[in-house]
Amino acid sequence: MRVATLLICAGAVLLTACGSDAPPPQQPQSTSVPEELTGEVDMPDEVENSSVGTPLEERVVTLGLLNKRNNISQDIELKPGETRRIGNATVRLYSCERTAPWENPPETGAFIQLFVNERAEDEEQPSWKKVFSGWLFKNNPSINVVEHPIYDVWVKDCAMSFPGEEAPSSAPAETSDNSET
Repeated sequence: MRVATLLICAGAVLLTACGSDAPPPQQPQSTSVPEELTGEVDMPDEVENSSVGTPLEERVVTLGLLNKRNNISQDIELKPGETRRIGNATVRLYSCERTAPWENPPETGAFIQLFVNERAEDEEQPSWKKVFSGWLFKNNPSINVVEHPIYDVWVKDCAMSFPGEEAPSSAPAETSDNSET
């Protein structure tokens, strides 16, 4: 029994020594951001439509919106190009995307803008201020977050499909029986 244990341990040590000739990890290269990309980014009114999957105008995103002041959370469904006002907040959706079902890791995202109607102390009329503009991601919400003391927005889903993806069926699938009775 001791000899078998000793042989197994020796074999494990020999196997771990194999493959130690791995190349050193690559070092990141320093690059600079082009000047034309350093300013504020706004998506154009017309977002380029992808030729794969559901056309952009037929996609529907479900966003969650939380008003931290009164603790009211609600779901909002928008199509690209739509704008919805909820209280003193206005949410504008430009695009939503999700990875194809065969791609890993799965991800769902939406490009939104959030405007809040805020009244400054020295102004009589409230004004709309853009407090967020960018992509939000369902599975990685910490990549880009809405930083506002009252409102929080997050992505719940982007309804779209891809060629070859199974469509949800409401009727049971028919089975064919080739045997004769």
